[in-house]
Amino acid sequence: MADSAMCVRSSRELWTILLGRSALREPAQIEAELDRHWGRLLQGLYYYKTPSSSSADKLKVDKDVAQPLKDFGLRISKLLGLDQQQSVQILQCYLQEDYRGTRNTLKDVLQDERRSQSLLLKITDYYYEERVCHLRCVLLLLTYFQDERHPYRAEYSNCVNKLEKDLVNTYKKQFETLFRAEAPTWETHGNLMTERQVSRWFNQRLREQALLLEILFLYYAYFEMSPGDLLSFTKMFKEQGFGLRQTNRHLVDKSMDALVDRIGYFSSLILVEGMDIDFLHKCALEDRTEQHQFSGVPDLSKEMDQMLLTFGDIPHHGPVLLAWVLLRHTMSPDESSPVIRRIGNTSLQLGVFQYLTTMLQGLGGTGNNCTASTAKMCIYGLLSFVLTSFEEEMLGSQQNLINAACEVLSAPSLAELFWETKPNMGLGVILDSAVGMFPHKTGPLLQLLTALLSDKSTAKKVYTFLDKMSFYSELYKTKPSDIVSREDETLWRRQAPKLIYPLGLGQTNLRVPQGVLGQVTVGEQGYMVRWDYSYSAWTLFTCEIEMLLHASQLQDVILHCERVKPILDLVHKMISTDWTVSDCLLPLTSRIYMLLQRLTSVINPPVDVIASCVNCLIVLAARMPSKVWSSLHHTGFLPFASSPLTNIAQSISAEGMKAGNYGNLLVLIEQPRGEYAVTIAFLRLITTLVKGQLGSTQNKGLIPCVLLVLKEMLPTYHKWRYNAYGVRERIGCLILELVHAILNLSPEGETSSSTPTLQSLCIYSLANSEAGQAVVNIMGVGVDTIDVVLAAQPSSGGSEGPGQILIQTVKLAFSVTNNVIRLKPASDSMSPLEQALTQHGGHGSNLIAVLAKYIYHKHDPALPRLAIQLLKRLATVAPMSVYACLGSDAAAIRDAFLTRLQSKTEDMRIKVMILDFLTVAVETQPGLIELFLNLEVRDGAEGSKEFLLGEWSCLQVVLDLIDSRQQGKYWCPPLLHRAALAFLHALWQDRRDSAISVLRTKEKFWEHLTAPLFGTLPPPSDSTEPCVLETCAFVMKIIGLEIYYVVSGSLEQSLKDALQRFSSGRRYEYWSHYILALVVHVAEAEDEAVRSFSETQMIISAWRTLLILSSSHSDVMQLKEDSVRLKLFMDVLDGTKAALLVPMSLPCLRLGSMMATLLLVLLKQWRSVVATAPDILSPLSLILESVLKADQLPMEKTKAKVFSALISALQIQGLNGGEISQLPQLLLCVCETVQDEALALIDSTHHIAQGGGVLEDKDSMETDAIRSVQKDQRDGVCVLGLHLAKELCRADEDGEHWVLVMRKVPVLHSVLSTLELSLRSKQNLYFTEAALHLLLTLAHTPQGAAAVAGAGVIQSICLPLLTVYEVPSNGTSQGFSRRSQDSPCWPGVYRLAMSLMESLLKTLRYNFVNEALDFVGVHQERILQCLNAVRTVQSLVCLDEADHTVGFLLQLSSFCKEWQFHLPQLLRDVQINLCYLCQTCTYLLHSKKMLHHYLQAKNGEALPPSTRAQRTPQTPSKAPDVGGEREEAENKAVLAVQVGLLKILSKTLATLQRFTPDCCQILLDQCMDLAEYRTLFVLSFNTPAFDSDVAPSFGTLLATINVALSMLGEAEKETASQSTVSLSSSEETQALKSMLMFTMENCFYVLISQALRCLKDPSIAPRDKQRLKQELSSELSTLLSSLSRHFRRGSPSSPASGLLPSPQTKPTTPGSKPSQEGQEPFIQLVQAFARHVQR
Repeated sequence: MADSAMCVRSSRELWTILLGRSALREPAQIEAELDRHWGRLLQGLYYYKTPSSSSADKLKVDKDVAQPLKDFGLRISKLLGLDQQQSVQILQCYLQEDYRGTRNTLKDVLQDERRSQSLLLKITDYYYEERVCHLRCVLLLLTYFQDERHPYRAEYSNCVNKLEKDLVNTYKKQFETLFRAEAPTWETHGNLMTERQVSRWFNQRLREQALLLEILFLYYAYFEMSPGDLLSFTKMFKEQGFGLRQTNRHLVDKSMDALVDRIGYFSSLILVEGMDIDFLHKCALEDRTEQHQFSGVPDLSKEMDQMLLTFGDIPHHGPVLLAWVLLRHTMSPDESSPVIRRIGNTSLQLGVFQYLTTMLQGLGGTGNNCTASTAKMCIYGLLSFVLTSFEEEMLGSQQNLINAACEVLSAPSLAELFWETKPNMGLGVILDSAVGMFPHKTGPLLQLLTALLSDKSTAKKVYTFLDKMSFYSELYKTKPSDIVSREDETLWRRQAPKLIYPLGLGQTNLRVPQGVLGQVTVGEQGYMVRWDYSYSAWTLFTCEIEMLLHASQLQDVILHCERVKPILDLVHKMISTDWTVSDCLLPLTSRIYMLLQRLTSVINPPVDVIASCVNCLIVLAARMPSKVWSSLHHTGFLPFASSPLTNIAQSISAEGMKAGNYGNLLVLIEQPRGEYAVTIAFLRLITTLVKGQLGSTQNKGLIPCVLLVLKEMLPTYHKWRYNAYGVRERIGCLILELVHAILNLSPEGETSSSTPTLQSLCIYSLANSEAGQAVVNIMGVGVDTIDVVLAAQPSSGGSEGPGQILIQTVKLAFSVTNNVIRLKPASDSMSPLEQALTQHGGHGSNLIAVLAKYIYHKHDPALPRLAIQLLKRLATVAPMSVYACLGSDAAAIRDAFLTRLQSKTEDMRIKVMILDFLTVAVETQPGLIELFLNLEVRDGAEGSKEFLLGEWSCLQVVLDLIDSRQQGKYWCPPLLHRAALAFLHALWQDRRDSAISVLRTKEKFWEHLTAPLFGTLPPPSDSTEPCVLETCAFVMKIIGLEIYYVVSGSLEQSLKDALQRFSSGRRYEYWSHYILALVVHVAEAEDEAVRSFSETQMIISAWRTLLILSSSHSDVMQLKEDSVRLKLFMDVLDGTKAALLVPMSLPCLRLGSMMATLLLVLLKQWRSVVATAPDILSPLSLILESVLKADQLPMEKTKAKVFSALISALQIQGLNGGEISQLPQLLLCVCETVQDEALALIDSTHHIAQGGGVLEDKDSMETDAIRSVQKDQRDGVCVLGLHLAKELCRADEDGEHWVLVMRKVPVLHSVLSTLELSLRSKQNLYFTEAALHLLLTLAHTPQGAAAVAGAGVIQSICLPLLTVYEVPSNGTSQGFSRRSQDSPCWPGVYRLAMSLMESLLKTLRYNFVNEALDFVGVHQERILQCLNAVRTVQSLVCLDEADHTVGFLLQLSSFCKEWQFHLPQLLRDVQINLCYLCQTCTYLLHSKKMLHHYLQAKNGEALPPSTRAQRTPQTPSKAPDVGGEREEAENKAVLAVQVGLLKILSKTLATLQRFTPDCCQILLDQCMDLAEYRTLFVLSFNTPAFDSDVAPSFGTLLATINVALSMLGEAEKETASQSTVSLSSSEETQALKSMLMFTMENCFYVLISQALRCLKDPSIAPRDKQRLKQELSSELSTLLSSLSRHFRRGSPSSPASGLLPSPQTKPTTPGSKPSQEGQEPFIQLVQAFARHVQR
């Protein structure tokens, strides 16, 4: 059984499991381990067998073990004298747990003689440690099997019951074997058994003896020892000389003394415990001594007597002799009194009580506290019985008794036991005698009472005891005069009252009244009087302190210090045990500050008393730090600054800093002596004050203290002189605890950054001074040194040894360094600390490698964990390769990391930390992560490379961890699962394709990965494990990244199947509902939910990503059903609403912001779904109201998102056919926001202008850097608010709501003021555009237009608009942009302003004429240039501006008379330019090739950018296709320009119609004033030329009609043939036809009107008129025949009444009737005119 068990668990692993430090923590798991291994524990060290031939033979035939391991196992067997099979097992365990190389190098090591010898010695150490751990397991069971507080008590108890019967005999034999064993030699054990190894062997034997005896002692503390066993133990210990007469005692050196003493202590304790003194005492009290096991064994007693008479030469004999005397005295007082007396005297001569004190201190100082307290219980029983049985005077010095008693009483629960016993029994006797000497001797009583303080109940008892003293002892050398006494001098009476202390009036004092009696004892020193006087000892203590404060002579100070020190120690213990007593002790505690001041100024300060004072202050500071600090500040004890601290540099230089009394004490007294009681207390005090969260002012006062520590102590403390071992480590630990506390302070909101805070100073000092190097040196101690210190401890693996302090110090150093790097302000250069951390050391090693090697440490799991955490931080921030730093050890360290990661019993937190480190390394450490991924390359098909998992790949471990079958097992808790998925997510995020390609093709990878998404989580209101949310979030993110990056056709089938299951299993609805519940939970249970807020945020973010992806990749994501989409959309809306309706909660606002983003995306992507949704405007309105109430700064983006969502909702749903009740409120909210934002923008714009930061023509994206408070952004709150207001005004058609709102909120004035400023400074482009869009929308309704005009729109726009464009001086068209029509720009603003003027004039008519004329007058140059520019720039932007300009002129042309009156010259110029524009458009439309040429050559715009962007072919196409596509795109571009030109032409002709006489009027009115209308076209019939010198003529108009007619024909053909070049929809074709008809109609009208004007004009020669008639007659007849042919085919009617406002009088000839053939009225008009001309 033992053999097989060895393979399962090493003893160290078993010990770790039983301690509860492994992954196995459930009681059932512990019980299973004990059931499996209890037999092995019973065997003890016999479990390790000696070599045998049978074992060698079995090993030889074992095929599972490689031959090199067998050979090496035989070498181990010879060196250790260990069974051959067990030797191989030890080797295998060592390779698994402690080997520091790789498996690949092992073969070389075994073959190399020198390296194999080194390995042998390491395995020896490992084997020795295994033996010790084996015994520690049993010790652990015996320690806690009756401790009700221990979680595994029942399991331990069951196992101890199994071991109980045979344990003692087995372990006793082993002990005998050990101390009798002959030392090994090189002859018997091989040449490696050198003197040093023999010494190491003997040291191990002593450790094992001590452990065996400790186990036996603990066993007998719970189980009775038979008299026979006591005799045999006594014989055995006598033979062994209580450890001093070892077989190999010649090998004992000084370092082994502690172990030898320990063996002696336990030998002595076992014998005392075996006599069962406690039970004997009980029997004696109840007078039933015959029940004791020694009552009926007289022969054995005599044999013991004879044996013990020979004792007396070793101090360890003392307690045994004393206990035997008690036993014999009680059992048979008369029988053997001379022997008893002799044995008793021997024990007193051995100084038994001093020995007991030393022994208990030795046991209590190190090791298992349970062992020490059990020993104290044993000695307590002994002392109690001794003091009850014998007179105190017989037992020697009272002080020795008190010292021993105090040591005993320090055990838990013994003080309570003491107070429950009768005062004249047991230790009560010593207390009585100490009270008898009080206050003549204060020390003994106070020492005892301090020891008797253990908890609150005992503290109250001690306080009351001292508060009600009834005797006052005093020593008189001579008899005083004011005393009356008896004759025999045994009783004195005081004749007069007396003040005991010579203190001044009004001060606290004790007054002995007249007539008090006192019992007198005459001795060598004089009269000892015990006055019968009641008083409070606390008052006496106050007086004692006052006496010390008033003492002037040095001798008096020393004398008083001796009396005051015990008082201070008692006060310290009292207030630390029970704080409630502190108020009663105020007279004492308040004097400590003065005492400190007084004592530190003495020539030779009493260091111990000062340390006691400071210790008291530490306890006070923990409760009231501010009070302690302010009182202490005035004593001069602490370091201080003589001048105020202004900056870090001054502080670090320590300029103006004084060390204070403490600093002097350290340098002058403590360092020379090598004792540091005050320093230890000082460090604890400062740490307590720092942790006390003082205000910033007081914290600044602590700066000098901390600076002293950082500059004078931390860099040099290791060089100081020390008298005692372990003090150096303790001071280092305390310094780092202080620094750690400072770095963990919550940052204060500092008013000015220049004055240093405690934390900033600490960070700066550690990063840039020697203090940081000292911390680096502590971290560089290394795992080997720690192991050596731990191995040297004599104790049985307790928690207080120097090894533990060293580990704690290194852990603190890790934490401090981590925090310094985390909190250090960012800078370009590396700090000295970072350089020290990352540079290569002198011996080829460096700190990174040292940190990584802490993975080999097994004692304290927190040490490797913190080391890896620091590595993780360094890997993130330091610009270096961890892989390079590890050098040749890299692979071995990787193996160690992975071994711990794979181990099923390893502490889970280390595994999580390793995975976290690797997760960070994926991004920052490419070399290291390749090492851990360990992928092997194999050539695949078609020359491609395939990757395979290597033997030591971390991916294999991670795959095991995400395996859905492993979940819920103890070795894969949720936190570890989460860490594994975080690592996988890092691989996907960093696009590690080699690793991803291996993973995604692994069988069942996607099934296991997606498993968490198919689970059912408990509702958010239950306290769920937050990491489960993170787990699901990582899975969602990985799926998202995979779908995003991989083409849908290449996705793994298993992933597609998982997504199909996700959809069909209604998991979309489940998760949507869960996320909604999560948000609602955070909104409702704000305080509780904040704890797991980051996890909640993460899952919502991941879900958001998944939904956004599913909206664009719905086929892959299997989210196609509209009903499901609608459910998801409504859940998102409800979630957004739930979060954002809690505007005061920052977490809710963050979640709300995330949900709002998702809502916005879904609104845009799922328009068809949203259109069918129930009313979404109402919840969005509520959300907006709530968001607007929230704090401004963090909410800007969220407000913008809500505005944007409302705009989308209005565009999709409108007002749902009816009114929404929220409209007025919503409009009010939006208008108020817009007003506030507009005013803020004014301030911001002024600020920029004053700062000289006025921007030139830049887009808002480029202005982020210099904008202060308010920003003008396309998606800013202000711009979106304006757009939303526009949508709401558009929805509110009759305008009743917004009119009311505008009256309440003067939003128009604010917007116009900002608009004016923006235009003047040419800033805030997006705002300007949005504002003009809003005004334009308002201008479409009469009420709106009136409001806009009334608010002063013309003043805000007219003149400021001049700044947005440049009028070129040379009259060319270079000012016209060729940029894309869609992107925001200042020319676009100008076009919008033009549209606004057009709309206002169209709506308001005569009410806006004057303003319109002002506008046209101010901008006349630009208007005229724009009309000219079409000839040279045919970009869509230029055409658009021309279109807007002509549209405005068309509206203005209705008011010709006003125009003629105000701006006659401009009117003439406009008319001329319009005629030229008509000619240009006609020419460009007539010659398609010429237009194409112009677009290519002149404008460089063969393909507009918008067209280019759309041309992204899905599949690679061949060259001819590309050419064809390009040609098609070019044709589209030409067509777009043609449509633009046609629009301009139609509006130009409509405008010219207003400048030419009315046809009816000119035909019928004979006395019409022709001078009122100018001739617009020259009397010529040439085809129009593309030349500005050729004037527009009648030929131009006829050409226009011809062009329109030919385009109409083309449109008809395209409709019939459905050509690919044609416009996409029939509606667009129809619109084009209508526009062509409209153009022809107006052209005919202008032609007829101008012809009639010429015919009636007397200034024109009759010959010309005749020519006109002839030409027109022939041209019109040709046109009419073409038109009639066209109309017979069917053509659209004139859109004159629909598209543009038609002339108010229908142009019909007098007397003509409506056509019966269905002809157009304008054709009838033309026919009539033709007839008129022909006459």
